[in-house]
Amino acid sequence: VPSLSDPSVPPSGVSCSGCGAELQCGHDGAPGFVPAERYRSLASEGPAGLRGAVCQRCWALAHHGSALRLRLPPEQHRRVVSAALRRPPRHGRGPLLLYVLDVMELPDPVLPQLPALLGPDVPAAGVLVVGNKVDLLPADCRGHLGRLRRRVAAACARAGLRGPALVDIRLVSAKTGYGVEGLVSRLQRSWKCAGDVYLLGATNSGKSTLFNTLLLSDYCKSRAPDIIDRATVSPWPGTTLNLLKFPIINPTCDRIFRRQERLKEEATKTEDQLSSEEKKYLNQLKKQGYLVGEVGRTFQQQKSSAEIDFDPDTLSYSMDEDPIDAPKKLEEREEFTHNEVKDARWCFDTPGIVKEDCVLNLLTEKEVKLVLPSHAIVPRTFILKPGMVLFLAALGRIDYLEGEKPAWFSVLASNLLPVHVTTLSNADTLYEKHAGQEFLKVPMGGEERMKEFPPLVPQDITLKGIGTTEAVADIKLSSAGWVAVTAHEEEELLLRAYTPRGTALVVREPPLLPYISTIRGARIPGTPAYRTKKPPSFVENLRTTGSR
Repeated sequence: VPSLSDPSVPPSGVSCSGCGAELQCGHDGAPGFVPAERYRSLASEGPAGLRGAVCQRCWALAHHGSALRLRLPPEQHRRVVSAALRRPPRHGRGPLLLYVLDVMELPDPVLPQLPALLGPDVPAAGVLVVGNKVDLLPADCRGHLGRLRRRVAAACARAGLRGPALVDIRLVSAKTGYGVEGLVSRLQRSWKCAGDVYLLGATNSGKSTLFNTLLLSDYCKSRAPDIIDRATVSPWPGTTLNLLKFPIINPTCDRIFRRQERLKEEATKTEDQLSSEEKKYLNQLKKQGYLVGEVGRTFQQQKSSAEIDFDPDTLSYSMDEDPIDAPKKLEEREEFTHNEVKDARWCFDTPGIVKEDCVLNLLTEKEVKLVLPSHAIVPRTFILKPGMVLFLAALGRIDYLEGEKPAWFSVLASNLLPVHVTTLSNADTLYEKHAGQEFLKVPMGGEERMKEFPPLVPQDITLKGIGTTEAVADIKLSSAGWVAVTAHEEEELLLRAYTPRGTALVVREPPLLPYISTIRGARIPGTPAYRTKKPPSFVENLRTTGSR
């Protein structure tokens, strides 16, 4: 069997179009690796052969949702980001930083690192904070988005990000498009085309998804999406390794006027006026999120008939299939002209900053896919008496040790993760018997997997209830999800919460969704569970008739 790597071949100087790493065939554990045979075949076609190609890791992510283990320490991630931010300003002013945080992860673990990452020698013009994944959270009452925004502002203030340095806070869903048109308008109105923009954020904050959404919006030059390949989007932590970029469109008065006209026209439509294809796509997004918004384009570049469409599948390969020879038409792939880019301002995607103490770092690709919510979270509420225990998969456990009355425990986590309630006397046996098995689902892989998996370690928590409709705190079980605890007024509870050793357990006060226990159906007779209730979805840029 020929060796997959060939250290004698020098790196290509060409970036992978999925993650931005330099393509190479010398070291299979390093970023940008392409198997030697495939690499030579692409390189033999001249410069156009490797341009647009993806590395083995991006190919595996896109086609199989699996990431090959990469030896890339967190310090290296930080070094790449830090070096990029310290580049001398290209247009006489420093870059704008778009910091993307996952609202479910509040208080964001990476946000406090931002001042150190920037440092006094970074000429940044300010930080615009984007709270992402709002589509996954059910509305627990009117005005929940205003409250979420205040929570993000409080997290920024605690991290030392305030005053002129904090340009704005926007709430979006990069996946369903909610809030993205508003973000584009805000950027074009205040930042215009003054300098470069860098997307920063923790791994899995949705940063690369936002990059891809902006690439297909009015924020990007109209010809660019046909030329630039989109960042590989996957739930595996740290998938963007080097800097990917697209050119920002110059928002001239004429362009802003035409864009406003398009947005006004779209806002007059109702759902019934959409084409069947648009309706189908909208319904798909509604299943995925509570908040949905269409991201359109005002400035379309008409394709000339002579232009060749680029098919990324022709560059695919896998460990068990022969590489497909890239057809010669690839040589005709479009490039930017010198004039298009000589004064361009760019929007850069950067590597995700790795979250320390995060349960996702302990999980396999398959497990990460189950743990990270990909659809609107349906809250699951249980009423527990003292002496009862709640398990969230085998990743978190909460014991209700002492209290006078029953209390409500509302689980907000991926709908794919099982929740089990048992008694204190049965809890250890249940964990020993079912951890690693289908019953608790994650981790998976039986006894062998559990031998290497860290044990659950406890932390005692005392809470005082504030009323039967308002939660007093969230118990955040690392990144596996959280449990909102609602108790009678002045009722004191003693709880013991567990997460795997080395992962962060956070008591979040005040809770993110304080009234979440009210979003439930009737009690299921003979069980501690309530029937679930899924609030309706809302589409932001359509007339509300027929959209609720």
